[in-house]
Amino acid sequence: MSTTSEPVPQPRTSTPATQHRTRFFDHRIPSLYAGRYRIDNRQTLKDLGGADRVIDATPQPFDVVQPRFSVDPTGIHAQFPVPDAVGTYSQTLAHINLDTPGLPWSRPLGAGHPGGVPWMTLLLFREDELPEDPDAVGLVKAGIVRTLLDGTHGPGTPPALPPESLRPDEYDEQCATVLVPKAVFDLVKPLPAEMGYLAHLREGGRPDATRSGDTPEPDEGELNAVLVANRFPAAAGGRHVVHLVSLEGHDRYLTTPAPADGVRLVSLTSWSFTTEPDSGIGFGDLAQYLATTDGTTPRSADELRLRVPAPGPANPNAEQAEAIGRMQTGAVALPQRLETGERTLAFYRGPLTAQPAQNLPAPAATRLESPGEALIYLQRYGVFDTAYAAAFTTGRTLALADAEFRTALLEFRSAARTAARRLASHPELAARSVAALSARQLTAPLAYEAFDRLLTGVDGEGDDARGAGSKARLVQALDQAGPQLRAGRRRTAARSRRSPGDARAVLAQPGVAGLLTQAAPDDFAKVTAWLDALRRLELLSLSHLVPDARALPAESIRFAYLDPAWVRAAVDGALSVGVGHTLDADLNTLATDGGPVPKCAVLINSSLVPNWPKAVITAYKGTRIVEPVREAVFGTEIRLALFSELIDRFELAEPPRGLCFGIGDVGTIELREISGNRIGHPMGEFPQPAGFARFLRPGGQDVLNVDGTGDALLPALSRAHGLEGTQRISSAQFALQMINAPQAQTFSRP
Repeated sequence: MSTTSEPVPQPRTSTPATQHRTRFFDHRIPSLYAGRYRIDNRQTLKDLGGADRVIDATPQPFDVVQPRFSVDPTGIHAQFPVPDAVGTYSQTLAHINLDTPGLPWSRPLGAGHPGGVPWMTLLLFREDELPEDPDAVGLVKAGIVRTLLDGTHGPGTPPALPPESLRPDEYDEQCATVLVPKAVFDLVKPLPAEMGYLAHLREGGRPDATRSGDTPEPDEGELNAVLVANRFPAAAGGRHVVHLVSLEGHDRYLTTPAPADGVRLVSLTSWSFTTEPDSGIGFGDLAQYLATTDGTTPRSADELRLRVPAPGPANPNAEQAEAIGRMQTGAVALPQRLETGERTLAFYRGPLTAQPAQNLPAPAATRLESPGEALIYLQRYGVFDTAYAAAFTTGRTLALADAEFRTALLEFRSAARTAARRLASHPELAARSVAALSARQLTAPLAYEAFDRLLTGVDGEGDDARGAGSKARLVQALDQAGPQLRAGRRRTAARSRRSPGDARAVLAQPGVAGLLTQAAPDDFAKVTAWLDALRRLELLSLSHLVPDARALPAESIRFAYLDPAWVRAAVDGALSVGVGHTLDADLNTLATDGGPVPKCAVLINSSLVPNWPKAVITAYKGTRIVEPVREAVFGTEIRLALFSELIDRFELAEPPRGLCFGIGDVGTIELREISGNRIGHPMGEFPQPAGFARFLRPGGQDVLNVDGTGDALLPALSRAHGLEGTQRISSAQFALQMINAPQAQTFSRP
């Protein structure tokens, strides 16, 4: 048996197709900041002959009211990580999404700061950093604004707010505060220039809303304000708390050292989460290892096929070449004991093959009746190929082990056998058209059916005249029944008997096969459903699919074809149960036309499976997505996907988690286009060489150096986009660069 080779998917890095449009904007500066205002009105009456008269109107005070000491929880659209989450977040910057788009810019931070600088920011703290919340669970000190401003709320320097900026009712508002020690505050505080880059506006919309040249106005209903923390959670793990704090009245401490007693910040809202220790291996690392040998060199096609590696001699002889060729198709060599007691060697494989299986010669019969019929003997080499024989035995064993299927199969065949014999034995049924027959006429007792026709006056053809004749015969039969019985006469209807062998010929009549399946419809449905599950390999164990563990080693992905002949042999084996004679075997044909056999499979053996159980797999045929006909997980680390078509491309992607910010597993971010009609398209990894530690502040606290002294991130990103000197990317463009999008690995056929 020879095989033909087809290309196997090759690995490459890919970006998932866009399913949703997201736009970023720098800020929303209000026409009038929140605060207290007064309208003064003066009128001047001109006197042509004397002095002018000035009339001052009564001043009209008014307030622009915006939240100042707390945020309504219903106005929080999302938080990441979500409150009380547990996961590996050491490469992620926490963020909060607010429904009120202009809130962070609704009031000035302080005198001398530009309008794009928000008055609030997001600060992340670890355990033992906040004296009033050492476990970082989100404890705050509650009180009213009056006690906060007069210094009796607790230790720490309170915000210095001008009294004239406060409404009388604000003094009695409830507020939550947190004490941040001097050393901690000086380590984590953002610079005013950085605060503008840690806040932006986000708008979602239709994927087609950003076509080339199409720049619609922002959709107010889709706008949200987003604030991002400037600090990564600890790689060692632990509890963390995030506070959205007001820096109004503390702005002078952003550029100078904090007071010795620390600062007492207003906590507008807060939440906590737990990050687990970072093993240093993430989704991207594992997916990249599946596809490459050293992080950059793609694995060869042979490595991605489901087969045991079979290195052979440089110049194999005919026997060696045959053995290597079979192993390259996915077969394994196993010892075999013949019925005669002799020992030899045999090749075995399951339904999955590394290369397309060769088309078998036309069979002598439409189905296999024993495993011996499926056993292939390679006479030249004196060995057997047991693949199809084993498939037959596997199907038969599975059927015998399933009492429900076995019972349904026998009940269906019994009912169909009775119906076929009835058609062969009764001319009045056989003479009718298939369309005129019903399942009841094939299963109900004939005497009952004949009596029903006499009562209703309708015979098998439904002719009114003959129906009237039937009624007349019923009256005549009733009138004559008594005298005939008293006279001792009995009327015996002559029957036309046919050979039982004619029942097999009935199956060849057009339309009869479909009618026989209705003889026991419930049982037939159970049989076909079970066989369809077998075709989808649902009833097979992993050892049937991968007979040798070396074909699917740890941390590997393998692609395979499905051999329809193997599956058909397994179906024949299941239907061989309880076959007593040739009619039963013929009736098996009624159950063989089930669902299609999948064409290809993907097997993944990796810690990706348990650690990312919601990882997204997507297969393509050209540009069209091919949905899997079945997905399954064996044990904890092996995932199987079957497809109804031969796929051209297979994509393994990190589970979607919404937009978040951070760096990738290898210490880089994806540089993205910021202008033209390709905004957001990837430009490659940044920085090169990899390593984000250069953009962190000194002190080992994982605080991002956005635009401070030394090697800052913002200037480096600006240079990467070709901006020179004092030119900088905008806050919206900065957010676009810092998106930590789900990572994906794609395997494509050459």
